[in-house]
Amino acid sequence: MVQDLIDLCKKRGPKVYVQTHNFPDPDAIGSAFGLAKLLEHFGIEPTLCYAGRIDKLSTSRMLDEFGVKIYSYDEIKDDMKEIDPIICVDSQKNGGNILDFIGDEVACIDHHPTFVEETYLYKDVRITGACATLITGYYMELGITPTENVASALLYGLKMDTMQFSRGVTDLDIAALRFLFPLHNKAKITRLEQNTMAFRDLKAYGAAIEHIQVYERFGFTVVPFACPDALIATLADFILALDEVEVVVVISVREDGLKFSVRSEIEQVHAGYLIRDALSGLGNAGGHASMAGGFVSMQNIEPMGAYYDAALRERFMDVLVKMGYLQA
Repeated sequence: MVQDLIDLCKKRGPKVYVQTHNFPDPDAIGSAFGLAKLLEHFGIEPTLCYAGRIDKLSTSRMLDEFGVKIYSYDEIKDDMKEIDPIICVDSQKNGGNILDFIGDEVACIDHHPTFVEETYLYKDVRITGACATLITGYYMELGITPTENVASALLYGLKMDTMQFSRGVTDLDIAALRFLFPLHNKAKITRLEQNTMAFRDLKAYGAAIEHIQVYERFGFTVVPFACPDALIATLADFILALDEVEVVVVISVREDGLKFSVRSEIEQVHAGYLIRDALSGLGNAGGHASMAGGFVSMQNIEPMGAYYDAALRERFMDVLVKMGYLQA
């Protein structure tokens, strides 16, 4: 029950930190914002925070559209103490995409599978299309009507993480949609859904297209320069839209390592298990059945030599063979 979380925050607070994953997307922002406003209703003082960057156009625009205040770790780390409670939202400790802050992670609210078990004083991990669905459920459970901005932010996060309700949708997501739809601001959502691509993104699209390789119905491509996390995920969705592709791996080359995004539109291939097994012993990885991500540091890539991309492709294909998806 969400009342347990509220009681925990009152006991440990009133100041709490709400931490998203390192590169927060619309679902992470909307969920954190919705949770923060709910906690404020009970006299709790939440601070939204993250490590990394907000590097997706749609995400940065929603901060202004809904009046969301969120701080980077560099802005708050001098004020944070070891005893300060942290609520992990849309992420889990040791999930490979969240920095371990100074404070105490007492709670976790997430819709991704758990790959590394951790203990929290409050834990709500359920497989849904979006984390925003879980936060919306709290409002429904408590009989509280969210403000127009909160409802709109939650609905936008829900729509984005489910690709307009076409990916990973559960009954809970539909219930959240029914609850939020009459409360949201249609004009604000429309503005956010228009002009979501920046000019600089075109180069990444071109590189992904130029380097794509397709084996049976498995697509694999490498973008030989750094891309924001959100853009890599968008590229994976873009390639998955090809009629000839059912499973796709996109890699972006960065100075410190390789960032991966994986997509699958078939039940036979669980994207989270695929990348977990393919990168076993190399780096961090995890995710849903339909989408997942990971990272491998450059020091683990260098032993593979100049043709590391081929070696990585073979690792993914070997796992797909074991899954029975590709022929040996």
